[in-house]
Amino acid sequence: MHRVFIALGSNLGDREAYLAFARESLGAMPSTRLVAVSSIEETAPLGGRRQPPYLNQMVRLRTRLSPRELLDGCQQIERAAGRLRELHRRWESRTLDLDIVRYDDLTLDEPGLTLPHPGLPARDFWQRELAELLGHDD
Repeated sequence: MHRVFIALGSNLGDREAYLAFARESLGAMPSTRLVAVSSIEETAPLGGRRQPPYLNQMVRLRTRLSPRELLDGCQQIERAAGRLRELHRRWESRTLDLDIVRYDDLTLDEPGLTLPHPGLPARDFWQRELAELLGHDD
């Protein structure tokens, strides 16, 4: 099974409930097991945008899904939480955002999917959450 780290974020509505929905939904995906969750952290929106603050968390999964299958599943969960993705509206507030941060040690650059996530080096909160999860056993 593959070891995967997924970042969860929400800055609209009941943020804690959206993160809980994401954790439950990710753990219920086929051939997937939720192994560990990081602490929840409140952060300012990226890029200095005038938006409500985010709640962020990271989870570690074990899965047999391919990276693309996992991405599709994450986007289905986002849609179920009311997220609407519009091509030209990046960095907008959202009910739920799920990003695959790492998938084993895979390096991948395909349309719509880059691994590891290119935002990892610039997001201190992701680095803290990842470090917290690396300390857990499967």
